[in-house]
Amino acid sequence: MTDAPHIPVLLDEVLGALRLGDAPARVIDGTFGAGGYTRAILAAHPGNQVLAIDRDPTAIAAGQALVEREAGRLVLVQGRFGDLDALARDHGFADADGVVLDIGVSSMQLDQAERGFSFRFDGPLDMRMERAGESAADLVNEASEAALADVIYHYGEERRARAVARALIEARRRGRIETTAALAEIVAGVVRAEPGSGIHPATRTFQALRIAVNDELGELQRALHAAERTLRPGGRLAVVTFHSLEDRIAKQFFSARSGRAVAASRHQPMAAQPAPRSFTLATKGPVAAGEAECRANPRARSAKLRAGERTDAAPPPPLSALEALASLPEPQTRGGRR
Repeated sequence: MTDAPHIPVLLDEVLGALRLGDAPARVIDGTFGAGGYTRAILAAHPGNQVLAIDRDPTAIAAGQALVEREAGRLVLVQGRFGDLDALARDHGFADADGVVLDIGVSSMQLDQAERGFSFRFDGPLDMRMERAGESAADLVNEASEAALADVIYHYGEERRARAVARALIEARRRGRIETTAALAEIVAGVVRAEPGSGIHPATRTFQALRIAVNDELGELQRALHAAERTLRPGGRLAVVTFHSLEDRIAKQFFSARSGRAVAASRHQPMAAQPAPRSFTLATKGPVAAGEAECRANPRARSAKLRAGERTDAAPPPPLSALEALASLPEPQTRGGRR
C-alpha cells in the first residue's frame, strides 16, 4: 500500500458516529479496502487499536505495510465481515468499542480491469471479491434463464430483467460470454439508457451479478447480527451503504433493534418484534454526504450512513425478515418481471 491517503466517503460523519473520544478504543473495520477508515481511526488516538477485515486477498497484501508501520495497533485478517464476531474472539477484540462497515465494491476493485467488476474497462467477467468460487462468467453462462432473470430483477432492480436474461441465453448459444465488454454490449441491446441520467444501461445488471456472486446482502445481514454480538454496551455500529437494497437491510435492522416496528418485506407480512432493544439510534435517519464531498467524489452521492449504540440487552435471535430481504424469493412468490 502506498503512503497516499485513501479518503472513504462520509469519513468525518463515520468518526463522529463511532464517537471516538479521549480514551483509547478498540474498533473493528469490517471492510478494510484501501484502509481509509482504519487509518483515520488509528490517527484519532495513539491508544486506538483496530481489527481490520477484508475478504479480498489483494487488499490484505496491500495493507501489510500499514500493519508493520502501526507496530501492534493494527491486526489485518482475511475473512468475511459476516464472521466478524468469530474473528473478533480469535484476535482479542470481543466487547469492541466500535464497528464500521462500508458496504459494496471498493474503488480499487472497480479500477482494476482484470477484476471484471466494471464495464468501464474490458476485462474478464469475474467479479469475485475473494478470487475464488463461482465467477460472474460462470453464472451468466450456466444459470437458467429463470434464475438469471430473478437475480437481475431482485438484486439489480432491473425492470427489463426477463429481456436481459433472454438476450444472455441467446448470446451464449453463439459462444461463452467471457468479458465485461461483451456483457455490457448484450445488455445495452435490450435496455435503453434513460435520457439525461448518465447511467449506462448495464449498470443494474452488473450490480445484480456482483451481489449474487459475492452474496453481498447475505453477508451484510450476517455482519449486522455479528456486530450486535460483538459490541460492548455503549459501543457504536456505523454502516455506510450505497444502494437501496443495502440501505433497506440496515434501516430495518436498526429499526427493529431500537424497538420500532419492522416494515413488511417482499417475503413476509408485518410482524411484531417483542425482543429487548439491543440498540438505540445514533443517527436520525440516514446521513448523506454534503455537496462539497459529492463534487469531489461522485461515489459519495449515493452513500447513506446509519448508526446505533449498543445497549446492555442480550443479543436477540437474528431477524428472519433480514434473512428474507437478503435472499431471492421462493419460486411460488416470484413474478412481476418484464
